[in-house]
Amino acid sequence: MHHQGIGYYESPVGTLLIESQDDAITTVNFLKDIRRQPIVTPVITQCIEELDEYFYKGRKFFTVEIQLNGTDFQKRVWNELTTIPFGTTTSYEDIALRIGDIKSIRAVGVANGQNPIAIIVPCHRVIGKNGDLVGYGGGMDNKEWLLHHEGSLLKQLSLFD
Repeated sequence: MHHQGIGYYESPVGTLLIESQDDAITTVNFLKDIRRQPIVTPVITQCIEELDEYFYKGRKFFTVEIQLNGTDFQKRVWNELTTIPFGTTTSYEDIALRIGDIKSIRAVGVANGQNPIAIIVPCHRVIGKNGDLVGYGGGMDNKEWLLHHEGSLLKQLSLFD
């Protein structure tokens, strides 16, 4: 019997939809449609608390259990994203190299955009090689806000002064 959870979090970058399966988070996404009835489970509560600490109390990494559902390639990319430290950025090319296939750079970009667990799996930390922010599923202004919040945008931009 699978227990599904649904929760919402009002963040500085908009309302986040959070979904869980049993004891793991499966979705953290920018809410695009109507709200459903919340089904609050312990892991949803933990996720909301950790997001709140990330936004307001200086939390730099998440401990909530996550479950990434996707193809093997997507999961390789998403797992690699979880190793990018808070306050730093990397490029699509670096990720492609790290998963062992420089030719997959486009596919890495696509998988990055399909990341189902925003913020916790930090796809916002991947930028273009020349420092361009490039696309973000949650919108460019949100990507910029998150990088600013983590202090990496200032460092990034100061390289070009």
